[in-house]
Amino acid sequence: MTSGKILTAYYSYSGNTRKIAQEIHKKVGGVTVEIEVVTAYPASYDDVVAQAKKEIAEDYEPPIKTNVQNISEYDVIFIGSPVWWYTIAPPVVAFLSEHDLSGKTVVPFVTHGGGGQANSFRNVAKFTPNSKVLEGIEFYGSSCTDKETSDWLNKIRVKN
Repeated sequence: MTSGKILTAYYSYSGNTRKIAQEIHKKVGGVTVEIEVVTAYPASYDDVVAQAKKEIAEDYEPPIKTNVQNISEYDVIFIGSPVWWYTIAPPVVAFLSEHDLSGKTVVPFVTHGGGGQANSFRNVAKFTPNSKVLEGIEFYGSSCTDKETSDWLNKIRVKN
């Protein structure tokens, strides 16, 4: 069993990923941190889609407000993101780039609108090369069942 001090860090544009992060937090405990950008994304869906596509194509990492100063104290880090253009959102990339997760157990979870996780889990592993990345889980929108989440946590053997 993987246990120890747990952090759940997530970025949520529409609230879907936040809801899933809260469900995971209820089951594993620990500390929850929302990844916040310095400049908010546009409210218009079309505008945010265009901006996200451009940022991902250019490997742009937006400035974020979130800095977990005591990241070294955590053993298990859940990383949550919406899936944007087949990968994790740029604010999550910025968070992973700014925090050294070497030696940590990283657990990705994503929300999507129908396209699945695509390259999200692979890219979390890419940005955490010296971490043990466990099997992630994907959710359509904010829908998750208690059983689905519990089964996944039991499968990857994470507990608080």
